Amino acid sequence: MPISEYAGKNLPRELLTDIPALLKAYAGETPDPEDPAQRVSFGTSGHRGSSFTRSFNERHILAITQAICDYRREAGVDGPLFMGMDTHALSAPAFDTALEVLAANSVTAMIDAGEGYTPTPAVSRAILAHNAGRKAGLADGILITPSHNPPSDGGFKYNPPTGGPAGPEITGRIQALANALLEKGLAGVKRTPLSAAKKASTTKRYDYTGEYVKGLGGVIDLAAVKAAGVKLGVDPLGGSGVGYWGPIAETYGLDLSIVSGEVDKSFSFMTADWDGKIRMDPSSPYAMRRLIKLKDKYDVAFGCDTDYDRHGIVTPEGLLPPNHYLSAAIHYLFQNRPGWRVDAAVGKTAVSSSMIDRVAAGLGRGLREVPVGFKWFVYGLLDGSIGFGGEESAGASFLRFDGGPWSTDKDGLIMALLSAEITAKTGKNPAGLYKELTAKYGEPFYRRQDAPATPEIKKLLKGLTPEKFPFGELAGERIERVLDKAPSNGEPLGGVKVTAAGGWFAARPSGTENVYKIYAESFRGPEHLDRIFADAESMIGRLSAGTAV
Repeated sequence: MPISEYAGKNLPRELLTDIPALLKAYAGETPDPEDPAQRVSFGTSGHRGSSFTRSFNERHILAITQAICDYRREAGVDGPLFMGMDTHALSAPAFDTALEVLAANSVTAMIDAGEGYTPTPAVSRAILAHNAGRKAGLADGILITPSHNPPSDGGFKYNPPTGGPAGPEITGRIQALANALLEKGLAGVKRTPLSAAKKASTTKRYDYTGEYVKGLGGVIDLAAVKAAGVKLGVDPLGGSGVGYWGPIAETYGLDLSIVSGEVDKSFSFMTADWDGKIRMDPSSPYAMRRLIKLKDKYDVAFGCDTDYDRHGIVTPEGLLPPNHYLSAAIHYLFQNRPGWRVDAAVGKTAVSSSMIDRVAAGLGRGLREVPVGFKWFVYGLLDGSIGFGGEESAGASFLRFDGGPWSTDKDGLIMALLSAEITAKTGKNPAGLYKELTAKYGEPFYRRQDAPATPEIKKLLKGLTPEKFPFGELAGERIERVLDKAPSNGEPLGGVKVTAAGGWFAARPSGTENVYKIYAESFRGPEHLDRIFADAESMIGRLSAGTAV
């Protein structure tokens, strides 16, 4: 896919999202429940869309929130509901809409004490803290965020009492209830005026910032960071954690500089991603251009996406690729957390680097390889059987020092601060630690890219099985394994993963765009990686054309 002329640059004003028009469409446009693109659809991370395309409007939020209230009654969840939002323009009106429905349904809603922004991990942490030791009155949560998506998007997630993303058995039920409400013109939705909802006895204030910051010492050795005098930089990227870094630095005495505290609904301060769109993706060198320019000022620096469930780590060597940091973090953590279970495993998604497999084997730890989606790590983090769970898209979380769960959703804050602990305790930043791993295990070359896909190709990929895959070689090597299900839990990959001795590729259709994603890795070198990509596209093309032998 071609790189945009705007990649890594600030967009001209005329290309920025028209925020007033976006908000007007949220309140005024009516989605057509007969149009699949305008129905409620819970993907890997909740329902996402834009009011411009009638896929994220007030009626969606009314229906989804009522569906959550109905589901809670079915499931017997009767404790408080913790609710947070990020800094996307559609998040605040969606928050207000949801609060109106929650109050009308007499659901105790825990909103930020200052009515500010709330990172995803702070909501997960609040749910777990409330539910610890309880068997009744369990809490759950709503997260209003489209993650790192462009400024025109909105998102709405539900986290059950486990504190992490809901599984398909829950999201499928909520989705069905919500779409039924849309089809009935919202008949059955309870709603009270916003002014009354804010004053309702069931609407309570919660100090998300204070409680989260207070607990950080139980998961990160910040005393060591202070003692070592590690010089830190952070670019909040205008996200929901913008107000967290100051209290963290003050509470733990860190030498931490905040690049900018700016919050702008159009995110005009962001440099565009590879395709010219604004995304608050901390793993993208185009989106992280501002912090990368300052790399020589700090021992280590970091940024997080808009809801703070993803991380980006910058060292004097530059932006560390997500798989590199996951590998270094795993190598460090499992040697520096004696309170974890001796059988605690490493969790990774099937499209993450095989370097993680080698690191886990070197540590003598088991490996849990699962499909894309952090929900597959939730129960392992809850019971301590997984010490660390991570995704190639720069999302991860890990246990507290005592082996208990910290967050069962991705936590960009602790992953960012872990880079400071690694630097303080080892005398090497994570890039240096990763370089040592390549000397021991070999150097992998990894890339993800999109390829055009018709609806027919996307359907083919989703239904592809090993029996339907007739090819025997990948980049000149015998294909050893073809998977359509994850090795750890047998859940569908939503595509296929093909492995040979020196590398692998995975292909998955996008749920929202006419593309499919190819993930590939080689331990043979960059030219071999190019051959893997070429073979992958050729194989998919031949399968779709019906010419595969």
